[in-house]
Amino acid sequence: MRAVVVALGKVGLPLAARIALAGHEVVGADVDPRVVEAVNAGRPPFPNEAGLAEALEATVGDGRLRAVADTAAAVAQGADLIVAVPPLLVDGAARPDWRTLDAVVQDIGRGLAAGARAIGGAPVVSVETTVPVGTTRGRVAPALAARSGLVGERDFHTVFSPERVFSGRAIADLDAYPKLVGGLGPEGETQGIARYAAFLDAEVRGLGSAEAAELSKLAETTYRDINIAFANELARYADRLGIDVLSVIDAANSQPYSHVHRPGIAVGGHCIPVYPRFLLAGDAGARLPLAAREINEEMPAYAAGLLGEVTGRRVLILGVAYRGGVRETAFSGAFALRDVLADRGADVVAADPLYDDGDLTALGFAPWDGGPVHAAVVQADHSAYAQLSAADLPGVTVVVDGRGILDAARFEGVPVRRIGRPEGAGRDPGSVIAPGAGALDARP
Repeated sequence: MRAVVVALGKVGLPLAARIALAGHEVVGADVDPRVVEAVNAGRPPFPNEAGLAEALEATVGDGRLRAVADTAAAVAQGADLIVAVPPLLVDGAARPDWRTLDAVVQDIGRGLAAGARAIGGAPVVSVETTVPVGTTRGRVAPALAARSGLVGERDFHTVFSPERVFSGRAIADLDAYPKLVGGLGPEGETQGIARYAAFLDAEVRGLGSAEAAELSKLAETTYRDINIAFANELARYADRLGIDVLSVIDAANSQPYSHVHRPGIAVGGHCIPVYPRFLLAGDAGARLPLAAREINEEMPAYAAGLLGEVTGRRVLILGVAYRGGVRETAFSGAFALRDVLADRGADVVAADPLYDDGDLTALGFAPWDGGPVHAAVVQADHSAYAQLSAADLPGVTVVVDGRGILDAARFEGVPVRRIGRPEGAGRDPGSVIAPGAGALDARP
């Protein structure tokens, strides 16, 4: 099989490497010349992706995987499977900016028009970027046909197959969960299933339509947002009762019908805060996704309230990334936390081990100079924060641990306040995830 993977980001590049590891020829296309250069040198263009360096070393070295900047040219050389994984950027209200996806579709269409061939059947164009329901049939497929001059579902097939991987373990995840494929018709779906089955060990499952596959992705992500919102409501109630919500959740999850997630200071990232909005765009009458979004978006302000009076006082935000260990700030709770603290009169500073002072300034944060602070809020659960102590935060009088990562014993004489937990409660926060729920999948 010959495959073309368009957009070599944290989903696309591991996917390209996985196809190549299975013995197929893969061309990866990306508009960023630095990414193309790094891949062709066998170097990961981004850090902390398990197994990627080894996969590139093995597949680039023997010619199974190479990168180019020209998508149309890559497709024109012929492909059995063309996978599009460009980012679908959104604004602050999670409304899609279609320009990047549309440009990729146009490039693929130009390549198809130039005489793409496939071994054993028409090329399959698979969209893996998460999109609102109806996008594959109503937007992507017509654009491919119009740009290529070919007849869809005869000369080429279009399917939707949602990415289901977690940053940092993407290559392993490709074989860990069923691969979902939805076509515009039976033949296209069958061909899409066959193409994915040619390199994956996981089950490849047809869903009967592109719309079903699109909705499945929105459903699994929105479920997590709703679940976290419920955990956050439980935590706020537990605060009023003076009990430890993690003990409550752990107890509830001790039987197989409950999978309550963790409460936390914010729900960030490219997925969980965004895809419920995609669902609502198609189903404006849906009530639970909207309520969950509202609850989760309130949590940074709720956490800030645990500090008490901050007017005229210096408050440190620890972690601007949306979650620990990831150098990404998409919909990070740090932004809302900064704004609410500033509105309450605080002098807000920030630090993050993954961002230098210039990065922080560019993101709109005042970098912490290491000087005295009145209070600190842990916003991202970076592993380094597990070792923090009062000595690392000169002058601190109160700390809000928004992620449950601090060791309160290291802050003798300084209150460490947690969402839904009385001061001094000590639990392993990972223990609240029910068997099978997946601690990483369940955290906000």
